[in-house]
Amino acid sequence: MSLELDARQRAMLQEMGVTVWAAPPPRPAPEPVPAQPTAAHAEAAVPPPMQAAAPAPARRPTPEPAARAAPAGAPPGGLLLGAPQALYPQADPAATPPGLGEAWLVVLESPTPGEPLAGEVGRLLDNMLRAMGLHRHPRTFVATLGRPAPGLPAEGVEPAAGLQQALATLRPAMVLVLGLAAARAVLGSREPLGRLRAATHRLADGTPAVVSYDPAYLLRAPEAKAAAWADLCRALALVRHTAAG
Repeated sequence: MSLELDARQRAMLQEMGVTVWAAPPPRPAPEPVPAQPTAAHAEAAVPPPMQAAAPAPARRPTPEPAARAAPAGAPPGGLLLGAPQALYPQADPAATPPGLGEAWLVVLESPTPGEPLAGEVGRLLDNMLRAMGLHRHPRTFVATLGRPAPGLPAEGVEPAAGLQQALATLRPAMVLVLGLAAARAVLGSREPLGRLRAATHRLADGTPAVVSYDPAYLLRAPEAKAAAWADLCRALALVRHTAAG
């Protein structure tokens, strides 16, 4: 699935490590080379047999991440869902591109829950959302999943309850679920990430959800970035189709 991308979005995709292919300009036809005269009785040269090159070993993709086990005393799944945060509150609503819906909610496990756009993981998340145009939507929210630290008060709520409250408050057009841990917390499914990515999910209130790789995994496995971009394009297409209908 392809999208019409401007120069800035193409730059963001390059930051993600995704190559955007464009049709090359047509090449001019080569000038004909005059034939060289040959001797009448010269023997035809027999080309030496070509030796087939050994195929290059295929690069094995980095295995998909597995959800970590919950520590003792943690809630089911070991994760708590934080309150949604607006990622781009300074965006002008009048300049929001059409077809993005009323709001977006991104759910992922973040190493910096209080600052989801901090560090390398946060920068890649920011680039992903900017490539989608969501940096121009003031109602783009993120709800981070975190594991309670031993001896410290828990921050957040049980994921199912927190998600239900967020959906009722924000009424997002799409929930973007990044990573296996987030997918299992949001969907309650034990399916592998590849199968969860292949489907479009409906949450309890009917809100659509699309699953993709989380930025932390993409930093470890950059070969998966193109597949992640395809997931993001599918989420955008679903929202635009709903808005157009």
